[in-house]
Amino acid sequence: MSRSIHGADAPAYADLESRFQRLHRLEHLGAIAGWDQAANMPPKGNEARAAAMAELETLMHAQRTDPALRDLLARAEDEPLSDDQRANLREMRRDWLAANALPSALVERRALATARCEHAWRTQRPANDWAGFVENLRPVVQVAREEARHLAEATGLAPYDALLDRYEPGMTGAEVERVFGDLRAWLPGLIREVRERQQAEPPVIRPIGPFPLAQQKALSLAVMRRLDFDFEGGRLDESTHPFSGGVPEDVRLTTRYRLDDLMQSLMGTVHETGHARYEQNLPREWLGQPLARARSYGLHESQSLSFEMQLGAHPGFVAQLVPLLVEHFGAQPAFTEENLARLVTRVEPGLIRVDADEVTYPAHVILRFEIERALIEGAIDIDDIPALWDEQMMLWLGRDTRGDFRDGPMQDVHWPAGLFGYFPCYTLGAMYAAQWFATMRRQTPDLDARIAAGDLAPVFDWLHDHVWRQGARWTTPDLTRRASGETLNPAHFRVHLERRYLGR
Repeated sequence: MSRSIHGADAPAYADLESRFQRLHRLEHLGAIAGWDQAANMPPKGNEARAAAMAELETLMHAQRTDPALRDLLARAEDEPLSDDQRANLREMRRDWLAANALPSALVERRALATARCEHAWRTQRPANDWAGFVENLRPVVQVAREEARHLAEATGLAPYDALLDRYEPGMTGAEVERVFGDLRAWLPGLIREVRERQQAEPPVIRPIGPFPLAQQKALSLAVMRRLDFDFEGGRLDESTHPFSGGVPEDVRLTTRYRLDDLMQSLMGTVHETGHARYEQNLPREWLGQPLARARSYGLHESQSLSFEMQLGAHPGFVAQLVPLLVEHFGAQPAFTEENLARLVTRVEPGLIRVDADEVTYPAHVILRFEIERALIEGAIDIDDIPALWDEQMMLWLGRDTRGDFRDGPMQDVHWPAGLFGYFPCYTLGAMYAAQWFATMRRQTPDLDARIAAGDLAPVFDWLHDHVWRQGARWTTPDLTRRASGETLNPAHFRVHLERRYLGR
């Protein structure tokens, strides 16, 4: 993609680029403050940090709703722009429309409510304090419903669809329901079949700890280097819930460590590195403009899952992890290529989404999608969540979560942070990732052999050319079609799972 600003021929567009560059710089500060809030900030700093971030959100909202933008956007449409600039203008208009749908006071209320709820959640979750959590969540849900109403009025979408559109532009709840309905038809049977097959095999050997945290971090850094993470443009830290944040120029990853389980931090780091490499490879010549943002969060999750599941659980890549594990923790029976490959592909229905294997993971997502959609649309209230959660966990995974709020509806940071509409992106991302690798194998028939030989360049080069450097240039269906020859096709996900877990 090329960038040339027609200052004389396109003054309105040039003005818009300047304004969005300033917004990017303010977003940079907000992103680093948010990372610090999760990774470093002492507890007593939360109220002041929440107020400061709310002030920043209000300031950015004021810039996005400046009355002058309406005229600038209209005038820029008639100016002589390149195709890339027109795509950038399209994304500016999306940003402007969403911002102008929301009153400034609501933006401030949201920032305060989510900061307080998320901060309290960090201590309420370990304490299994559902009653206390609910009191902080109520204002967040109220704000989310108001946001959904305002956005729906501005876009003509249904309330939940208006929130989903923030993360997955163009996607609707009905389309998600259709795609997930297909999963419902075959996933339970696949889970049963894989479980029966694995239970007939010799037991997997579990790594024996304890695993010192310093050595776990050293291992994570070594794996990130293997995955070509640029440490001159980012860093790894620790937080309650792993995430990738910051900005493309300064990416901040976090993971979490347990003394008795090194795989959690290891695979979590691989996952977040996928997010980070996407950010680090967005089109540099457009940084500061909407065109240089990730196209959607479903595509973002396709990168983390390309790294964690498609590549990270690939037997050829797993073989490369073995010497690193031995180097950092010493030899033990669990650290063989065969055992480790079986360990990272073990299917065990569990309570925790972020620890779930890739076969049962969609069940966690479908459960959350159905609950949050009903919650935003007013079909249920917060007090209905635990019973619905218990019912669906038993139905999908046969797990009893009654009274266990910590490992039930309190386990994720998304609802405390007000991220309603995000959860579908995880399974959409898994589907996109399967489609990317199906395309890579078609275009590079020896892909698996090259991965096994330690040559990851075909994977990284393909993702760079077809996803990373494209930014928000294309709509999601267009990007998917250009990359793989078709729009999202969930059949690739099923083929991937059956191939990896049943040898079909």
